[in-house]
Amino acid sequence: MKERLQEIFSHYKGKENELIPILQEVQSEFGYIPEEAMKDIAQFLHIPRGRVYSVATFYAQFRLKPIGRNHIMVCRGTACHVRGATKILEELEKILNIKEGETTPDMEFSLETVACIGACGVGPNIVINKNTFGRMNTRILPDILSICSGNFGGKADD
Repeated sequence: MKERLQEIFSHYKGKENELIPILQEVQSEFGYIPEEAMKDIAQFLHIPRGRVYSVATFYAQFRLKPIGRNHIMVCRGTACHVRGATKILEELEKILNIKEGETTPDMEFSLETVACIGACGVGPNIVINKNTFGRMNTRILPDILSICSGNFGGKADD
């Protein structure tokens, strides 16, 4: 990790106003912002570790825990909500045996909600990795998960 961080730092001058771009690059490299990286970022920028942590936790774009190979986002915007996004989320939680904000123990799936993905006309929507699935319903979720993971076993018991 240290070598990879040093490579990232080599693109910067070590000024505090570089904090957000460095956090973005670290997250891009590791998939999240490890605690050890926050310590090294603070040292590189000569700022308190708490400052790095407060920025990393303030912005929704940053993650402090690794996400699964298949990152699922359920849209909870108004259009998706009125068309059944809550049922989609509940079914995903049941199928994956995790709650919103969690990752499966095998690191295959992460589940979160987002305010809006901008595809209101075809809601309810989910995004898995960078693929948007519109007009979602609970019956097709197992098939979609199977396609995305290549090895998902199917639907949870009702």
